[in-house]
Amino acid sequence: MSWSIERTPGRPVRRTDDDRLAVPLRVTRTGGRPTDTELSLTLVEAEHLHAALCRALDGQPPPPAAPDCRQRLLTSPGTARIVDRR
Repeated sequence: MSWSIERTPGRPVRRTDDDRLAVPLRVTRTGGRPTDTELSLTLVEAEHLHAALCRALDGQPPPPAAPDCRQRLLTSPGTARIVDRR
C-alpha cells in the first residue's frame, strides 16, 4: 500500500482563528479515494518550513510561473535589483 500527499487544488493556505497556518492537503491511498485535510502549523513552525524550503530551492532557477519572491536578484553593495523575470 502506498500513499500520495499533495496540496489541495484551489484551496489557499490560510490563517486560522487561533493564529496558526492551515495548509490544505489531499491524501490518497493507491486505488482509494482522495481525502482532504489540513496541516496546521504554528507561526514558528511555518517560519522553519519556509526557511527549509528556501534552502532546498537555493540554486535552482525559478519556473516561469514562480512568484516574485523567487525571481533572481543581483545584489551589489547596498542595492538589490531584478535582473531576470522569465
